[in-house]
Amino acid sequence: MAVIKNYKTGMCEVRTYYKDLTGARKQKTKRGFAKKSEALEWERNFKLKEDQSISMSFKSFVDIYLTDLEPKIKRNTFLTKKHIIETKILPYFGKRKLDDIRTSNVIQWQNEIMKLKKDNGELFSPTYLKTIHNQLSAILNHAVNMYGLKDNVARKAGTMGKEENKEMEFWTQEEFQAFLECVVDKPISYYAFEILYWTGIREGELLALTLGDFNFEKKTLRINKSYQRLEGKDVITDQKTPKSNRTIAMPDFLTIEMEDFIKNIYGIKMDDRIFTISKSYLHHEMDRGAKLAGVKRIRIHGLRHSHISLLINLGFSALTIGERVGHESVDITYHYAHLFPTVQTDMAAQLETEREALVDVRKE
Repeated sequence: MAVIKNYKTGMCEVRTYYKDLTGARKQKTKRGFAKKSEALEWERNFKLKEDQSISMSFKSFVDIYLTDLEPKIKRNTFLTKKHIIETKILPYFGKRKLDDIRTSNVIQWQNEIMKLKKDNGELFSPTYLKTIHNQLSAILNHAVNMYGLKDNVARKAGTMGKEENKEMEFWTQEEFQAFLECVVDKPISYYAFEILYWTGIREGELLALTLGDFNFEKKTLRINKSYQRLEGKDVITDQKTPKSNRTIAMPDFLTIEMEDFIKNIYGIKMDDRIFTISKSYLHHEMDRGAKLAGVKRIRIHGLRHSHISLLINLGFSALTIGERVGHESVDITYHYAHLFPTVQTDMAAQLETEREALVDVRKE
């Protein structure tokens, strides 16, 4: 090990050695330390990290955790986790030794996090608080399962916040039609919302659609990718689950509409995106159309709920609906059964009819 001062910059740098995955001896140089003590502390943590010692700093282990995690999850999910770690966890635990974090420290941290407020002055939602805690627990669980840490103290401390059962927003067919008539002045908006409502695809799936995904002869739409805007770039990703890859049958009117719309896109190629708009554009158009139509404003994802609720009302089974919209499990589809309260009323009425018919037979 050597700590060297660069007299031109006035900063210190450290050079140390380690063995890589193959056992080869390598040199590691780190620059930019204001003090020699900072350089020595960095080297200490570096060696503990290379030795996979649970006495390394929590921040050093987070580097290992993120390296292990990154190849296994989608980029947008990784960035979300990384943001939570950097803003809500590392400021509190970063300098502590991994094996020196106690249950009482986690409880104190929870109390501090629950006091934090968003930019608008509101406290974080119970769901978000639970997400933050789960991320800390996931880090420590990784240390327990893979690196020999004795206990997951976050699990012992118990969670904060809770899952909220948000009401599923949806539009009836009449509400959607009123909305649609108010965005007809912008064709790209009109056809984007037509597809979202009548196929139930997700927002990211819509924005990833290419000409090659449409088969106008068979009247089908292929869903096999999703669009994300990540780190300032347009990114097309694979689907999150196998069942999200699917082929959807389109109604005749939608097939005709989309074929006419795409014919008017000059020079479009098979692999070109059809809807070269942003998620924020769609959200703005939802605001505009809902206000003009005088209908309640729902989220973009609410159009997916609307499609599923319509299919439920038409009498299709949970299994067939789940296959159409790409649910990984039929249990997910069953969560939508309450969207049409009239279904329960219709059931009761049918039961009443059946009972009356039986009574009449017995009287005869």
